[in-house]
Amino acid sequence: TLQIVTPGSNTSLIQPGFSLLHFGSHVFYLGQKGWPKRSCPTGVFLLDLKNNDLKLRPTTFTNDSCYLPPLRHPAVCSFSASQGGEITQYLIHGGKTPNNEISHKLYLMTMVFTVNKRFSLCCTEKDLAGDVPEARYGHSMNVVFSRGKTAVVMFGGRSYMPLNQRTTENWNNVIDCEQLVYLIDLQFGCSTSFNLRELQDGLSFHVSLARNDTIYIFGGHSLGNNFRPPNVYKIKVDLPLGSPAVSCTVINSKLSFSSSIVTQTSPDEFVIVGGYESDSQKRLICNGVFLDDETIDIQEIETPDWTGEIKHSKTWFGADMGKGAVLFGIPVDNKHQSTDCSFFFYVLNFGDNDPALQTCSQGSTEEQEDSMPLEDSEEFTFNRDGNIFDEDT
Repeated sequence: TLQIVTPGSNTSLIQPGFSLLHFGSHVFYLGQKGWPKRSCPTGVFLLDLKNNDLKLRPTTFTNDSCYLPPLRHPAVCSFSASQGGEITQYLIHGGKTPNNEISHKLYLMTMVFTVNKRFSLCCTEKDLAGDVPEARYGHSMNVVFSRGKTAVVMFGGRSYMPLNQRTTENWNNVIDCEQLVYLIDLQFGCSTSFNLRELQDGLSFHVSLARNDTIYIFGGHSLGNNFRPPNVYKIKVDLPLGSPAVSCTVINSKLSFSSSIVTQTSPDEFVIVGGYESDSQKRLICNGVFLDDETIDIQEIETPDWTGEIKHSKTWFGADMGKGAVLFGIPVDNKHQSTDCSFFFYVLNFGDNDPALQTCSQGSTEEQEDSMPLEDSEEFTFNRDGNIFDEDT
């Protein structure tokens, strides 16, 4: 099902490159436009979707939390204590800040409940040692389980040119990161890199799926040769008592895309939606991916009845809400510029659940923010001769 939603409180903070974290029935938004204001310094919001009304509500953090900047296009993955268990933690790495600086930090996000059943988020920074991944965005992270142990696998992304190669003219130019696979031990913070000959290019904005000890990488874009590979890369991780082993197998596929969104509809079934087939061509078909212990099956599935605005829009963006639902937006055209929000928002649902039941607020105590919308920080708005320049400019 495809349903347009009405933007409400604080939805003007939504921008391309955002991420969604889902703990049970709670969905949190990360990646707000601009820096947080002092009235709401966290930059993470509870996504409240009721009766097709979309609102972002401020979220509290525990006193021992570190600061988490608003990050666009970070690598985000969920972590559970047991295989297939309930999500207990999220890992967030890299991403771009509103100043277009690229982060190299790894954050751990946990949800904490108090005695009266209210909740807060706890964010901590994890230090890494060994082969530490450079600052990047547009990459992926996944958790694998092997021989009773877990590890985090990181791959791909883009970063700025090395400082010794940067000049005034190319200072903001980005390049593909090396085609290394990083294996991170979360317990000890040790990172090890692997150079697999099957991975010839550094890819960004790809899709990655994990099952047990195996990760599948689909699509993505290589800046070096402006290429979207049609292959699926199957990366297998073995975690014995000694040194870990990582291998890669190339599976031929006809899928070639970048910037797609993946949502999980059952333990072994996923849906890939959205993205681009080329720089100027949106990808309007959807694919179901079915995994078992050794094989992968990719099928084209029934597409939603896309609206005219979606079909004719040149760009779109979004993120996984969990349980088979995706939130995405398209730019508002010139005829609708009088609206407060710059985007139309839709919820695309492949699951059996009503997406409106997946999110909830903390109760009436949070309603106070409706009367005082939070906006971008004025400190980062430049005004000259009455012209407002956007943040990237």
